[in-house]
Amino acid sequence: MEKESAVLCADHISKWYDGRCILKDVSLHLETGELVCLLGVSGAGKTTLFHTLSGLETPEEGQVFVSGQEITGKPGSISYMLQKDLLLPHKRMLDNVALPLVLRGESKQAAREKAQPYFAQFGLEGTEAQYPAQLSGGMRQRAALLRTFLGSRGVVLLDEPFSALDALTKREIHRWYMGMMDSLRLTTLFITHDIDEAILLSDRIYILSGRPGAIIAELTISPFRPRSLDFGLSAEFLAYKKQILALLNQ
Repeated sequence: MEKESAVLCADHISKWYDGRCILKDVSLHLETGELVCLLGVSGAGKTTLFHTLSGLETPEEGQVFVSGQEITGKPGSISYMLQKDLLLPHKRMLDNVALPLVLRGESKQAAREKAQPYFAQFGLEGTEAQYPAQLSGGMRQRAALLRTFLGSRGVVLLDEPFSALDALTKREIHRWYMGMMDSLRLTTLFITHDIDEAILLSDRIYILSGRPGAIIAELTISPFRPRSLDFGLSAEFLAYKKQILALLNQ
């Protein structure tokens, strides 16, 4: 894969902490509109890789590219959403969501005007003047995803974005997010420990394993999205799950 053709490319990333290698020679890529999962056991370096991709950390070896431009160690080119929504409790939702635009240098009024039209598209119409404590968990997650989108340039990193939701809310948010990705042509790389979630949502899955963490497999999930509601009960789904469990248990 040529890095010039990928919207996001990690090229032979290695990272150390205190003399210990955390990531070793990790390469991955995302094409425009893809949803790609990074799946692995705890301690394999998934979050460290996200910090490196987002520019919060600088690798000892390797480079990161967005649309062919190097961004290694330069934060601000990719939006990164943590597991918790991290909405500010003292700010109304419109100001919470518009915050990345303000941090980028826009005035509060301009940021509000740019953010407000997306509230309806993200299923948040009518919440602009409310505070985070007044919203349900699902609504808060949508708001956090909108804030992440507004701070992005078409590429987002999501670190276990759906893990705090109950099963029914998670299923609803899954369907909603897939639709939003398609309508906005958003490219997503997300971390999950949930194998079922990874198979159901992903175009491709990278398996990160070992200490130091390394990519040990790349799986392309078929059929392509959108998938039927009963895909999770199919023989193909179970075959992918068995393959992934075997890889993680090596």
